[in-house]
Amino acid sequence: MARSPRKSKSTKKSLPALPAGGLRVTPLGGLGEVGRNMTVFEHQGKLLIVDCGVLFPEEHQPGIDVILPDFTSLRDRWADVVGVVLTHGHEDHIGGVPYLLKERPDIPLIGSELTLAFISAKLTEHRITPKTVHVEAEDVHQAGPFELEFVAVNHSIPDSLAVAIRTDAGLVLHTGDFKMDQFPLDDRITDLRHFARLGEEGVDMFLTDSTNAEVPGFTTSERELTPAIDKVFATAPKRIIVSSFASHVHRIQQVIDAAHASGRRVAFVGRSMVKNMGIARDLGYLKIPRGLVVDFKKLQSMPDDKVALVCTGSQGEPMAALSRMANQTHQIKLAPGDTVLMASSLIPGNENAIYGIINKFTDLGVTVVHKGNAKVHVSGHASAGELVYCYNIVKPTHVMPVHGESKHLHANAELAVRTGVPAERVLVVNDGTVVDLVDGRASVAGRVEAGLVYVDGHTVGKVTEETLVERRLLQEGGAVTVVAIVDPDTNTLAEPLEFITKGFIQDAQIFNGAAEKVKTALAKPGAAHIDDLEELEKLIVDTVGRHLDRAYRRAPLITAVVIDA
Repeated sequence: MARSPRKSKSTKKSLPALPAGGLRVTPLGGLGEVGRNMTVFEHQGKLLIVDCGVLFPEEHQPGIDVILPDFTSLRDRWADVVGVVLTHGHEDHIGGVPYLLKERPDIPLIGSELTLAFISAKLTEHRITPKTVHVEAEDVHQAGPFELEFVAVNHSIPDSLAVAIRTDAGLVLHTGDFKMDQFPLDDRITDLRHFARLGEEGVDMFLTDSTNAEVPGFTTSERELTPAIDKVFATAPKRIIVSSFASHVHRIQQVIDAAHASGRRVAFVGRSMVKNMGIARDLGYLKIPRGLVVDFKKLQSMPDDKVALVCTGSQGEPMAALSRMANQTHQIKLAPGDTVLMASSLIPGNENAIYGIINKFTDLGVTVVHKGNAKVHVSGHASAGELVYCYNIVKPTHVMPVHGESKHLHANAELAVRTGVPAERVLVVNDGTVVDLVDGRASVAGRVEAGLVYVDGHTVGKVTEETLVERRLLQEGGAVTVVAIVDPDTNTLAEPLEFITKGFIQDAQIFNGAAEKVKTALAKPGAAHIDDLEELEKLIVDTVGRHLDRAYRRAPLITAVVIDA
């Protein structure tokens, strides 16, 4: 599999053996980034995986669909995996499961009703029928040597769970993504009494969501958004287009309620949105008045002020419905007077894409309501005040912050220390770091490979960092192909060089200068003895590249084609 430059040079073979009775904890994603969350637990020769999500690409990763955790350290151990616990149904926690199950399809998936429904629907597209284990809050489930106890937590999607993992080595509590909304839309709060009971039992390691650790105080309640959303629906003169994550059931419920109150019909746009909301409705997590949601085609004949559309694309994804509407390549053509309500947060790295969409809509005369100008979104993650509450309730022996960029992990670690957890027992680690819990003490044991694995169309792991460098060069500087016909005996030019450019401005004088530089390089004594074609091509590429960089201050992708005369 292709990995990022952040990969460790160490491999699993270089790790010391896990001491008898110990527990090994290895995050393979989600530490140092917002996404692709995945943690592996090892005990008595068996493996338990918690979550397997994807990371969405940034601008410097052109052509990439999603990014997966690196399964390299599991390559020879799939038979040892006793289950995958899925804490909730967001893509950054379940999106990588289809790729994991292609390694071994019968690994049990353990999760709540809605989470299993979402992942089962996704797996159908991959022609995989999963083995599922339905659990609810308070349930206890045995998976090999791991005893799993599930705790209700509140997040921006229903049915989220934290998981307590009991082993002979100790008790680990993994929060998953959570917050402590005291007035949630579904009246399901984070069960702090359950956290406290586990704390009384003794939590040896506490893995806590770090995404909002830098934010002081408490995360705003979902219910506080209702007035702003209601106002949009009450005052918008024409169509309303709402963009959200396809799994954000709570936010869609608020949109449904506002549409019903304002007399608008609703249509879901986008395959994932239609599929997920259908699942949520069928299972009773999304409550829709009869006749409110209709097929998109029926809305086309209705008055604009009676129409609301709910679509994907809240992160500026180029192929999602919202981006295509902004680029006017979607069948839905927006016009002055229409309103776009962007009801999701900005995932780090997506800001430019989102602001670009806002600008395009503004140019079209469309009103855009977003987090920056209205109270239409709250985070699904615990802020600093909530994390401190949890530390004081659980009183863990060790803390390992998870889920977040480096700054989030360190901010979370500082909160733990301020509540009394000794600094040496707070482990701020990155993807691939192996932590062993032995005899009640946790320590770093080594590293495994945990780089970025790119999904590019139907290929997985074929794109390397070198591939992305070439794509960025093409994107930023275009391409230059140098065709050189050379005398095979002397390696001198038999005919003048030919330059073929794509996306690069060709100036005859400068390219003539490049040709002279190549001619001079080939005339040097050492060049005549080059008998490796790739080495000769590299000489030409390097010579032309240096000349164009000096002349243009640009670095196109340069390819040399050497033909024997």
